[in-house]
Amino acid sequence: MGVIAVVCLAFQAVSTAAAQHMEAGVQAHRQGHFDVAIKEFTEASRLDPNLSEAFLDLGEEYVHTHDNAAAIAPLKRAVELRPDLEAAHLQLGYALLSQGYPAEAIPHLERAHAIEALGVAQTETGQFQDAIGNLTAALAKRPNDPDLLYYLGRASGLLAKRAMDTLIAAYPDSARTHQAMAENYYVLRQMPQAEGEFRAALQQRPDIPGLHMELGLVYAGAAQWPKAEEEFRAETKLQPGNAEASYRLGSALLQQGKIHDARIELTRADKLQPDMPETLYSLGKAASLEDDIAAAEKAWLHLLGIEKQSSLAAQAHFGLAAIYRKQGNAAKAKTEMEEFQRLQKTVAQPEGTAK
Repeated sequence: MGVIAVVCLAFQAVSTAAAQHMEAGVQAHRQGHFDVAIKEFTEASRLDPNLSEAFLDLGEEYVHTHDNAAAIAPLKRAVELRPDLEAAHLQLGYALLSQGYPAEAIPHLERAHAIEALGVAQTETGQFQDAIGNLTAALAKRPNDPDLLYYLGRASGLLAKRAMDTLIAAYPDSARTHQAMAENYYVLRQMPQAEGEFRAALQQRPDIPGLHMELGLVYAGAAQWPKAEEEFRAETKLQPGNAEASYRLGSALLQQGKIHDARIELTRADKLQPDMPETLYSLGKAASLEDDIAAAEKAWLHLLGIEKQSSLAAQAHFGLAAIYRKQGNAAKAKTEMEEFQRLQKTVAQPEGTAK
């Protein structure tokens, strides 16, 4: 237990009887007899109502047995008797939070510097910015902790929702509101509504970065490649340094059989952001369609040096198998096809690739 009071029994203010029950409670806890420990600490607190350690140990024992509701009262008494008892603040903060009292838990968790639980409590009370700060700090100490990642994602999502709700309520016909609505429709796969909202946003502010690309994705999702090309091209004019815009334009051109123009745009995307697997796959495909076998092989091998277990990796193996088959290298073609078949069983196919 956190502050088992054996070391505290030297206090002269502790009655002999209370001290005996405290020691018995400690021994019972060590032996795993938690119900007995609870009785002993309860009796010690009855005999000496000012013994903060008795209330703390009783509260901790309840926490240990997952009875957080019962833990709250003795822990509150421990804090009342000893406001500087951080262990009591910590356990009380956790107990209150677990019982659905986040606002009441916050000052105790702050006092105990329990930033993870504090972040959770702040999320529950709508203090999203403070929650994100505390959860981020906790995550820095425990990277990739699933609980922390969940709570950080939840706090961030709720803060974003609040911002969007405020935007829509305050500026219902603004370009940004139309953009936000369009993005929601896009996620819900309601493409006609998404298109309408993106168009409304562009009518007001055609220079907002990203809008043309988002609308292009709507058209790409419906295989309306000429319209997608138009929007992606508009985005590349607005943001000539945006690698994704160039990649999207190259992909739209490739889908329409405009191979040479696609290679130019995909090459530019690769220079803007090297080692992007999607660009490398499309570059290899475009080069293959123009019978530039060396360039296709180079692009796909480069991709496989970056990704080995993805759907794009599977398609790169498939493309390489075709190259080696044409070259008469049956052994290498067989190896690549086996890798393709292995990956097909374990990864999903990306949109727009041949199976």
